[in-house]
Formats: sequence, structure tokens, C-alpha cells
Amino acid sequence: MKKTASALIVASALSCMSMGVAHAAPVKDKVIHLTVLHTNDHHGRFWKNSDGEYGLAAQKTAIDKIRAEVKAAGGQLLLLSGGDVNTGVPESDLQDAEPDFKGMSKIGYDAMALGNHEFDNPLSVLAKQQKWANFPLLSANIYRGGKPMFESYRIFNKGGLKIAVLGLTTDDTKKMVSPENLAYSATWKSGRVTNPASKAGIEFRSPIETAKKWVPVLRGQADVVIAATHMGHYNDGKHGSNAPGDVEMARAVSGIDLIVGGHSQNPVCMKAENTRDDAYVPGGECKPDRQNGAYIVQAHEWGKYVGRADFTYKNGVLTLDKYALIPINLKKSVTGADGKKTKVVYTEEIAENSDMLKLLQPYQDKGQKVLGVEIGATNGKLNGDRADVRTQPTSLGILVAASMQDKFKADFAVMNSGGVRDSIAEGKVTYKDVLKVQPFGNTLGYAELSGKEVMDYLTAVMKISAGSGGFAQFSGVKATYDGATGSVRDVMIGGQPLNMTKTYRMAINDFVAAGGDGYPKLKGVHPTYVNSGFVDAEVLKSYITKNSPINAAKYQPSGEIVRIMPATAPAVAK
Repeated sequence: MKKTASALIVASALSCMSMGVAHAAPVKDKVIHLTVLHTNDHHGRFWKNSDGEYGLAAQKTAIDKIRAEVKAAGGQLLLLSGGDVNTGVPESDLQDAEPDFKGMSKIGYDAMALGNHEFDNPLSVLAKQQKWANFPLLSANIYRGGKPMFESYRIFNKGGLKIAVLGLTTDDTKKMVSPENLAYSATWKSGRVTNPASKAGIEFRSPIETAKKWVPVLRGQADVVIAATHMGHYNDGKHGSNAPGDVEMARAVSGIDLIVGGHSQNPVCMKAENTRDDAYVPGGECKPDRQNGAYIVQAHEWGKYVGRADFTYKNGVLTLDKYALIPINLKKSVTGADGKKTKVVYTEEIAENSDMLKLLQPYQDKGQKVLGVEIGATNGKLNGDRADVRTQPTSLGILVAASMQDKFKADFAVMNSGGVRDSIAEGKVTYKDVLKVQPFGNTLGYAELSGKEVMDYLTAVMKISAGSGGFAQFSGVKATYDGATGSVRDVMIGGQPLNMTKTYRMAINDFVAAGGDGYPKLKGVHPTYVNSGFVDAEVLKSYITKNSPINAAKYQPSGEIVRIMPATAPAVAK
């Protein structure tokens, strides 16, 4: 280990000692019961949805009940988040996730790993969020000016049991957020900034290499080591075009007891060794993954579940007694005797906490007032469902690309599916519906490319794994991609064969133009690239209004993009 890295570790360790952490081991033969609760990928869902599912008010009721139960039994409790509080619901996005962070503080979260979406906004917003949170935002592998930017870990003393929680963030973050948000910011003056005078940008180091340095140090200070991560769970470590995730880290780093994860947004329930149950049904049995002695858990997304792991600690041994995912008012459709469908909860219904509702109601009312304006209509569903839009062409993916193409009178448009965050249901369309689809506030741009450059660009983006947020949606393009050879053929632009000497205008968003989601970088590289300054959601809103009512059938995929793949690629998160 380099001397500088060692010095940083020692300095941070001394910092934690200065917080008054005792380092004596628990008394021999003493039994300590520890319950770890966890959530991840909240994405702005502070309020229940239209079916009454999830929301922080019901989550607080569920967690309060568990706290009381654990306390009555003489146990200890730790509540952690795997990150990504930001981005997903307009009421939250418009208010910088203030209701979400304040709601989590009221629930009593102990710590949270920073997720990639914590960098969707300027750093001044993240500084405010740190103040709203009365719990630490942890990440050991985010650096600025060669020094850690955030608190790397926190040690908690629970009934004499010392628990180290190490925060880790996917190093894919650098390609998932706007480069402007990772550049030097003079406004970043709050939080645990080691070197506020540094004008260096933000660096995301390998979380696995970071864990290799930290875990041995923490094992010397704590009885239990937990990694709160935002890295993703990839079945059997097959991470595709993603950066390595929790499975890969557990295999590479010995000494971690528990990994509380996020990012891939799936319930981690195993049906066999190295085989995740991706058809998990709420309320069913859930067995966490285990790799190299580390349990790995993840509670899907949006606060749909609270994960609960009950452990017993005795004489240096931590034993998992029971694990469960607790559904927060998740519902299923049932057909009654009259043939009508209704929605009922999978398990016991959870009442909403009244104090939490008082806190959150003003935020919800403020958001609804702005967002309820009708902007148009569609005669059918526009499909932007995550599982579909990241693996195949869909009607909403094509429509979003078409709105970009129309705005700039482009020959074709390319849209990363990770920027399509929801579907639009049949019927009236509101401003809120549009912002749910495109919550990031990306600006749009275009470039003039030769036919050869078009071919090179299409070849590069079609190689991005199905399941990834980089999976491309197109408008104005027909082509065949051969996954065995990585080649593209039969390219048609605007109904005509691609001409290698002709110049074409391509519409894209500024995020992918800057190299986001693994796309070829055009911004600052290609002389013809123009960032128009127009915001994606506003362009989509105008397109829907101009073409209302939208004929959904017009945007249904009909074989424009053919992918011949030798094998199914693993899922990827954003």
C-alpha cells in the first residue's frame, strides 16, 4: 500500500476514534442480536403511488413496528440505504428531493451509500441534501484533488457491538451523469470536504480496490463489517458492460460480513447457488446471496420493500438467523366473481404514519399544483417500461427519439433507454407524465456526420449490452446488428440506403454526446456537435402537444432494428 493511501486511512480511522467509539470487544459468550434493515434506489418515491403502494409514511409505520419489536426483545437495530434517493418522480425532482431526505431523517436512517443519481444535480444541491439528512452519506471511493470527498465509513456502537459501515459507489457514475456536475464547483463548501480549495474534478476510483484497502483496517476496529454499496447485483458476477458489482467485490475482498446493495434495482433472492430468482413474488421466501462469506442483499427499488436481516453475534461469529423482504403495501390484480379486476395487497396492509404525512403533504401539494396541467392525449399506451425499453425497441423510446429528430429537422435520432424512466398510459397526458419519462433535465443537441461516421457510431452503440441504460432507441434508422461479429449492415436512413459520402444530421442528448452510458464522445471532440440548450422534457412536451392525440400505433416497432445475438446479455442498471 502506498504511503499516501496509508496516511489517509490512518487519518480517517483516527477521525472515527475521535467520535468516541470504544474498541473493547464484546464480553466473552455474550449474545447480541442485531437486526439490519435496508432499502435502496428510492428515486423520489416519498409519496405513495396511485394504487396506494409504498411511500415513506407507510415505510415509517413498518420500521417503527420493527424497532419496537427488536427493542422489546433486547436486540439492536441498524437502518441503511443503498443510495439513489434522487430522480424519478416530478414532485421530488422539482424540490431537489427535500421531502425524501427529510422523510428518511424522520424515519431514522443510520447511514446511506452515495448513488450515481446523487450527482444528477449540481453539487450545490447535494450540499443542501447533506444538510437535510441527519445521517451520513458515505463513499470511500469518490475523490477530488486526490483526497476523499465524503466520509468513507462510520462505526456504530450497538449494545457494545461495533459495526463498521463502509460506503462504496459504482465507478460507472462518471459515465452516467452530466460531466458538468463532476467538474470543479466553488459552491461545494458543505459536507465533509477535505480540500475545498482544490479545483480538481470528481474522480470515481475502483470500489473493489478501495474495499481491499479499507476492509482489513475496519476489521481491526470493529466486530462486524458492512459494505453499504451502490454497485449492482449481477447474477454470478456476470456484469456485462456494467462496472463490477457486489458479487465481484465479495469474491475479491475477504472480511465483509454483509453487503447492503443498490443500483441494479432487483430483489436479491436466490433460488440456487449463483442463480437469482428474478420471478420473486412479494411475500415469498427470500434467501440472500452469499459469496466468500459475505451475505448480499438488495430490496428492489422505490421503497417497495424493507429488507430485514436478523443476526446473532457471539464470540466473534455473526450468524444470519432469518432474512425477509417486507412488502410496503404492494398489490396484485385479482378478478372478482363479477369479472371486474381489483387490486389487493399481497400481505398485511400497513397504515400510513400521521406525523410523516404532516411533514410530506405540503411538498406533495406543491408538486401537484405545478404538474397537473394537461398537455395532450394518446390513444394507446406508450411503452417505456424499464424491462422492455432497455432490451428492445418500444413505442415510447421511438417517440422520444422522434421528438428529438423533429426538433432539429434531423435525418435520424438516437436515444439512450436509461433516459426513458416511465411509460405514458392511454388517455390524457399531463406535464407530470412527461417529467416522469424524462426527469433528468438533459439538454439536446445534434451533429453533422458523414456516412462513414454514422456507420461507426451505430456500430459502437449497438454493441452496448441489452439491459443496459445505454441500450439505444432510434428514430429514422433501419439496420441489422450481428452480435457474433459486432458488425452492422443493411443500414437505411430516412428510408434510403446509407451513403458513405453523404452528410447526415443526428439528434442526441448532451449526456450521451459527452460519452455518457458508454456512447462515443462527440462533445468537445466532433467539430459539428451543437448543444442547443433545449431541455429534453420540454421538447417531448411540445411534440406531444403538437401531434395530439398521439396515434400510439404509429410508434410501434415493426422490425426496423434487427439484432442477431449469440446469447442473452446480462441485465444492467442505471
